[in-house]
Amino acid sequence: MEYVSALLPPVVMAAFFIGLVVTIVKSQGGPNKAKEDAAVDAALARAEATRQAQTEGGAR
Repeated sequence: MEYVSALLPPVVMAAFFIGLVVTIVKSQGGPNKAKEDAAVDAALARAEATRQAQTEGGAR
């Protein structure tokens, strides 16, 4: 029975990991993809604008 207790944690972790990967793959694309892409683009644009403002402010 020791082999069962030794193998159980890795098997459970592998099952959860596989479930996580499947969930991530299934959630890619779909009807919300354009909305998600727009949200990411907006966040990146805000971050870039903030970085440029800090760079210009520090150069003075």
